[in-house]
Amino acid sequence: MSPISKGLASFAVAAMLSSPAGAQGLVTQKNIPLAMAQTIANAALAQCYSMGFKVSVTVVDRDGLPIVMLRGDGAGLHTPEGSDRKAYTARTFSQPSADFLKRVHDDPNSVGSLQYARVLALAGGLPIKVGNDVVGAVGVSGSPGKDDVCSQAGIDKVADQLK
Repeated sequence: MSPISKGLASFAVAAMLSSPAGAQGLVTQKNIPLAMAQTIANAALAQCYSMGFKVSVTVVDRDGLPIVMLRGDGAGLHTPEGSDRKAYTARTFSQPSADFLKRVHDDPNSVGSLQYARVLALAGGLPIKVGNDVVGAVGVSGSPGKDDVCSQAGIDKVADQLK
């Protein structure tokens, strides 16, 4: 192999190894730690309780997996599932579950999204964001028309830590 060919081959190998496809290393992502998830869930539960509602609250991480699920005393049997599905919906679509409901209603092309097993097109699920990065979500079920208020109270409790 000529020196020029060796040089070009070396350059090609170096370029390939420095490209994103050839990059190696760890990916660092922000996520919701257990302690923060507990704080969010407890604050949301307390807000609903103060308004006279018996609810369940679920906090999911950036992958949509539950970290914390609380079923308040006297909460309905359906509320744990509802809170999980609302949180999952908010995380999956990176928007409040109420906005997802509007999207499904207004855009016939998105109706198929309702077929996903854990998706629930009802208000009560809010994404948890650090800037524009969705790092988790909270869902509340059991306070007719007030689930978003309780979810927001949970997020507000840790707002200073979401920077």
